[in-house]
Amino acid sequence: MKSIILVMLLLLTGCVSNDKYVQWETQAPSSFPTLTAIGYAPLATQPSKEASHRVLMAMQASKIAAYRELAEQVYGRNIAANSNVSEWLLTDDNVKSSVNGIIRGAKVVKTYPAGEFYVTELTLDFKQVWQLYQQQNRPKRVKSITYF
Repeated sequence: MKSIILVMLLLLTGCVSNDKYVQWETQAPSSFPTLTAIGYAPLATQPSKEASHRVLMAMQASKIAAYRELAEQVYGRNIAANSNVSEWLLTDDNVKSSVNGIIRGAKVVKTYPAGEFYVTELTLDFKQVWQLYQQQNRPKRVKSITYF
């Protein structure tokens, strides 16, 4: 019987929350970095016969490329590589790269044509990201209801 009580107490101590871990989420850092990213897209290779459509497609593609660059800076890039060697000769070499993340609060600084490319410049101010995070993850307060 004592061993069952001891096991129950050990299991319950794992459920105790510690407020010191919550503090880092609610305290603002002393400084916030601002990231910049530039995306490029070629005008000539966009899949349309109309020049105006190619410009619009390149605008969108350059914006996506800039967001991808921001995601790389924030979350990093996942690299997977595989090489095969046979008889001391490299027979196959594959490298795959991917980025996965959510970017909130980025602002388009400029978007403009530059020669044969369309360019989009973005900034990401982490002060705004922190404020958005605080608004989204604010603790829910429940009003107490008094019954008479």
